Amino acid sequence: MRHQCHMPTWTYDFLHVNAGSAMAWFEKLQEIESFDDLPFDRDLVEALEVAASERALAPMRFYTPTFRAYASDELKGCGKASFPAFSITGGACALNCDHCQAKILEPMIPATSPAELDRKVRDLVLLKDLRGFLLSGGSNRRNEVPYDRYYPTLERLKRDFPHLRIAVHSALLDERRARLMQDSGVDVAMMDVIGAQETIRDVYHLDRTVRDFEATLAALSATSMDVVPHIVIGLHYGRLLGEQNALNIISRYKVAALILVVVTPIYAPADRPFATISTDDVAKVLVAARQRINHAPVQLGCLRPAGRHKLITDAYAVMAGFDGIAYPAEGIVALARAIGRPVEQEHACCSIALDGLGGRKACAA
Repeated sequence: MRHQCHMPTWTYDFLHVNAGSAMAWFEKLQEIESFDDLPFDRDLVEALEVAASERALAPMRFYTPTFRAYASDELKGCGKASFPAFSITGGACALNCDHCQAKILEPMIPATSPAELDRKVRDLVLLKDLRGFLLSGGSNRRNEVPYDRYYPTLERLKRDFPHLRIAVHSALLDERRARLMQDSGVDVAMMDVIGAQETIRDVYHLDRTVRDFEATLAALSATSMDVVPHIVIGLHYGRLLGEQNALNIISRYKVAALILVVVTPIYAPADRPFATISTDDVAKVLVAARQRINHAPVQLGCLRPAGRHKLITDAYAVMAGFDGIAYPAEGIVALARAIGRPVEQEHACCSIALDGLGGRKACAA
């Protein structure tokens, strides 16, 4: 039987502000065709507007990496493979977690040996003007990805093509492996932070602890790499459990950015289904993340439910003061401009294009 979790209490620190009746953002939402008849919380929208009036609105970055095809009426995708994703295990993963079932690996380019990765990267540099790449792979039963034999290859690629920006999904590791990753030339280390032991056990089927996830974050933070933790909202079968603790953990470390994604039910096994988490619950985490992580950029990553859910989620992220969104929904660029946020576009992963947003190195789009 699935663990029955207790819902945390979430509060918005700024909701005591009297928004008044002269608010404009809610009306601006209604004027954008994509948002017709969507159930936005007017009180929250007005409170977000009041909060925004007390700070300068930063430019809004929209990310369109070449992990997948993307185009909208407002932004065009990048046709060339300027920032692809490679998997060192192909589509295989020993954990086969309930939220993913290894499906996230399927669209990645297989690179199941260091020689194959070397060849494919060099070909893309010559033929497609490769600017960087994401290296990922399936985990073993301890949520570790066997990157060690790839580090000499990464070191050579970085030496021969210094402009390349390399991001790696670290999974769990110790201080020694974090230093090996750093010494190979990796620019950005990405990891999921899970704040609930029940989720590690039930969703990941993993015999590790919340402390192991924090220890990995600490080990990565002790290196010179940009460290970009991720939180999956609704990871516990579409319910909030552990997100608040994950924010608490991340707030204790110097990170280059925080990325939030939203669990999607489409990958779940039939006998352990995920609910589609409500946009109200998603908004709670988005707002709390922006309030709590005020020392680094906060961005909305690639994965979230499609359709109306994505429209509402993306709109709340813009209004909450997020710094960037990957693959924005139709109408989101118009909303950003309507509330006075300049718009920029990057053909790179939101975890790596951090120049001017807190990262230490520039990235060419």
